[in-house]
Amino acid sequence: MADRAKGGRRGDAGGAGGAGGDAPRPRESAPRAVAARVLARVWGSDAFASAALDAELRRAPALDPRDVGLATELVYGVLRAQGALEARIAELAAKGRWTSDPLVRAHVLMGAYSLCFLDRVPPFAAVSEAVDGAQSAGGPRVGAFANAVLRRLAAAVEAGGRPPLADAVVTSAPGWLRGALRRSLGRAAAEAFLSAGPVPPPTGLCLAPGEDRGAWLEALRAAAPSAIFEAGRVSPRAIVARGAGDLRRLPGFGAAWIGQEEGAQALALALGARPGERVLDACAGRGNKSWLLSRAVLPGGAVDAADLYPAKLSQLRAALSAPPASSEGAGAGGGDAQAGDAQGGGAEGGAPERAAAFVRETYAVDWTVGAGDVPEGYDRVLVDAPCSGVGTLRRRPEIALRREADDLPRLADLQVAIARRAATRVRDGGRLVFAVCSVLREECEAVAARLASPADDDLGVRLEPAPFDAELARELAAGGDAFRLLPHVHGTDGYFAAMFVVRR
Repeated sequence: MADRAKGGRRGDAGGAGGAGGDAPRPRESAPRAVAARVLARVWGSDAFASAALDAELRRAPALDPRDVGLATELVYGVLRAQGALEARIAELAAKGRWTSDPLVRAHVLMGAYSLCFLDRVPPFAAVSEAVDGAQSAGGPRVGAFANAVLRRLAAAVEAGGRPPLADAVVTSAPGWLRGALRRSLGRAAAEAFLSAGPVPPPTGLCLAPGEDRGAWLEALRAAAPSAIFEAGRVSPRAIVARGAGDLRRLPGFGAAWIGQEEGAQALALALGARPGERVLDACAGRGNKSWLLSRAVLPGGAVDAADLYPAKLSQLRAALSAPPASSEGAGAGGGDAQAGDAQGGGAEGGAPERAAAFVRETYAVDWTVGAGDVPEGYDRVLVDAPCSGVGTLRRRPEIALRREADDLPRLADLQVAIARRAATRVRDGGRLVFAVCSVLREECEAVAARLASPADDDLGVRLEPAPFDAELARELAAGGDAFRLLPHVHGTDGYFAAMFVVRR
């Protein structure tokens, strides 16, 4: 049914002719050519799929929304189901040398993904397009190989039916990760977590305090009628968007709201910052949580931001003397800003340059060595610690390919060291929230337990688990001192947060 020699429409990769002839290079704007370049960058240069896809789509402005959707699905689908797809091809191929060239590998796996999981792509087209792309990347012999293997796969799918995508995603996860998730969540929840959608997730928008979410939903829908805007399920400040494109072009960006994943908003809100308090964002990155916290402490309070990397704080420092961006309700302008990831990339995408206007000081500090110039006496400290990032698998499927089981103990030690040192900056009786974008017990409950245990260091602080005192976090934790956010339960990325009172 998928024999290229029997005709059928020419694939959108731009190829022509049989596997034995010279095929032209796929058109640069074709969705499969775009997706192949993204996958090659992910495999060849450790790029993040979301950022690489966003960059490629910006270079192909002529792609219509359907082609953008296809390129996106092929990138995320191949990365999530990669192990299962490669195993299926290995059953049909005598040699595995096709995997040595990233572009060839991308086209073959996209063809296999289309045959197995894309109802809207006819089998003959899936084979033809993959062969054209593989031949363009690797030559006629590679094209002939792809043609033969994918025809066999097409026949097998026709005879046995399409396999469930969820099963392929689960089995493609590394064995160590499946085991760690089962220990942390239970077998059924682990599988639900791995197969959770939508993929990629929607982009999150975070409203400043006092903004009317209903009014902003109306304003954003009017400004971008082809996009979808909905109220978030967890954060009262969240609006989730699909198909919104460049956030900078929407009304209110950088003034009334910023781009921030909904679960990340919940972590900042869980700190419970109040007007008049001094707050430290100890691992601030580009400052999105700092922006949210800075609004919570007004009037009279102050937020400082610290991070290991000075480059991440430079954007904040540059704008420290700028007047705060003002918001006049739905429709307020946003000013200059850094665009968020239009494809639903990083959980902290879209940090505006003016965010720093609300941050008093920034500190470049390596918490594992010392506290640097960070002063003492904060009422609250948020430690959003470096971690495996497993909670963001929907958004960053390549993480599963790059992490190893041996990473977890090293990361846990790092998290403990950072949190304990940051706790020395908290006043007696002040509060610290430890948070990670992971759902693995080794980085969650196990680290929280270590923080609560007596330490053999000479830092002079004790961390006592305590119930959250912010309403949102109390609900999520059911009155306890820790909570998880899960994509298949809450619709957010995966997170863990625990509250402590610091004693001296």
